[in-house]
Amino acid sequence: MSGLLGPAEVRDLAALLDVTPTKKLGQNFVHDANTVRRIVQTAALLPGEPVLEVGPGLGSLTLGLLEAGHPVVAIEVDARLAAQLPQTVGALQPDAALAVVTADALRVDAVPDAPGGHRPTALVANLPYNISVPVLLHLLALEPGIRRVLVMVQAEVGHRLAAEPGSKVYGGPSVKAAWYGQWRVEGQVSRQVFWPVPNVDSVLVGMTRADAPGTEAERLRVGELVDAAFGQRRKMLRQALAEVYGSSAAATAALEAAGLDPTARGEQLGLADYVRLARVP
Repeated sequence: MSGLLGPAEVRDLAALLDVTPTKKLGQNFVHDANTVRRIVQTAALLPGEPVLEVGPGLGSLTLGLLEAGHPVVAIEVDARLAAQLPQTVGALQPDAALAVVTADALRVDAVPDAPGGHRPTALVANLPYNISVPVLLHLLALEPGIRRVLVMVQAEVGHRLAAEPGSKVYGGPSVKAAWYGQWRVEGQVSRQVFWPVPNVDSVLVGMTRADAPGTEAERLRVGELVDAAFGQRRKMLRQALAEVYGSSAAATAALEAAGLDPTARGEQLGLADYVRLARVP
């Protein structure tokens, strides 16, 4: 018998727990074992590497990671799902190394250890679509030891994370995510492997962590500048950043000191540009 969940098992578990997938929690459960194994393979993890998973749901991806020999610490906000997951894993993979934390991943202030007391060095997850970017950025800021990320997200979000300056989909999340490394779309995922079938396409987007381009204070300052620049993305930077600097003239002076054109717009600047601007006194 396979150690993974199929369509019948997914529906049976949902019925057992009286779980109706909700848009509010961004729940769409993967029920295709081949897709799960492809995600694990695409993650290209080190042998035995401990993994952080967010939103494990009924456990499809969790079982795939465990099957491949990776200890997993899973954060699940739904108490029913969190309580059931160890039982599901115990029935299908009795010796697997799993720890489950019932919590809102957006509000955790520390990343839990994986079984064996090891820090997770990879984040692999089918992220709830409604909070995918905030969760991703929160956890990467929280846990500098995460070196590898592969997450399934809504296609539009994945392309935005991987976008380059000047692209139509380049935005605040693109810049903030680039702080941690270069992102790329690493695969497409069919709508048909989910229950219920979502009305959006999904992609796998990944990143291998690079050295931070600045200090934590500079990261926070970059975030503030990015929010202002993209909050009024049709405006020139000297106008969009006026509130941050106190006036349009002060914003112009800061931009010029950083070697940037005050008449440019936010989407024309890359991460390095925002870092230079953040360093202007």
